[in-house]
Amino acid sequence: MLPGSIQISGETLSGAEIRDICESLRENSVRLLSLRGCQLSERDFGHICRGAAESRSLAQLNLNLGIVSNINRVKQLAEALKTNRSVQSLFLHGSPLTDAGLALLNPALSIHPSLVALDLGDCMLGDEGINLICGLLPPDGAKSGLKELTLSANPGVTSKGWGRLAIAVAHSSQLRVLNLDYNPLGDQVAGMLAVAVASSRTLEVLDLEGTGLTNQSAQTLLDMVENYPTALRTLILAENNISPELQQQISDLLSEGEEEEETEAREVTAREKNPWICQNNSSSQMVLMTSGLGDSLLAETEM
Repeated sequence: MLPGSIQISGETLSGAEIRDICESLRENSVRLLSLRGCQLSERDFGHICRGAAESRSLAQLNLNLGIVSNINRVKQLAEALKTNRSVQSLFLHGSPLTDAGLALLNPALSIHPSLVALDLGDCMLGDEGINLICGLLPPDGAKSGLKELTLSANPGVTSKGWGRLAIAVAHSSQLRVLNLDYNPLGDQVAGMLAVAVASSRTLEVLDLEGTGLTNQSAQTLLDMVENYPTALRTLILAENNISPELQQQISDLLSEGEEEEETEAREVTAREKNPWICQNNSSSQMVLMTSGLGDSLLAETEM
């Protein structure tokens, strides 16, 4: 177990363990709390939520695989998040939230000052849930929003819901990672996502594994990568009916873009060490200024 973390998987938690966890949360000694797939009583879940509410150190909260198993627990978690100010990543993968549960949780998510990563994979969401999630992806300059979003395995969402998400992604000023794997998206939705990727200035990773795509959507994605400058660095297309050749072409183009950025970064580093080189070259000065912003974003991503 890493310092500052409590990670327990698939166990039935005793009262003594719950008390220890809550005490650690209140002492602000825990940055990561993961109770993935654990069994605990309603009362003990309430204790955990109150401890999380009081914690000022908790940055990652993992309640994957059915921990948030009913509406009462959703309400308790929402109350905790309204008070907590430190949680940056919330994982609820495999929780039977449904749209109704997300509607109860959404007000706390939308006002949380630190939340940047959210996993709602396999949460039985539909179009109404997606509409709520789009509110966590505010338009450019409106306010801060999610940087990582996982919506894997939510087959109840229709093309209308995914289209709404694509519009939000296209105008999001923050989102960098979007995981949509194992949803029955098909070529129509993939085309909408290609437009969103081409419009987004920040999206770096898109996971479309096992989403029912064919060579038709792969060709659209290839044209997008080939003809439009994007921030995209990783596109996952495994377990689709796409030819290996098309997948390789897309991968090669993304790799070329990454290599060009690395080369540019090395050149900028050299200029920073020898600033006199740029004094008579206004275009080089512009590259240096732009790269400065990129470096700060990269540093933020790696934190």
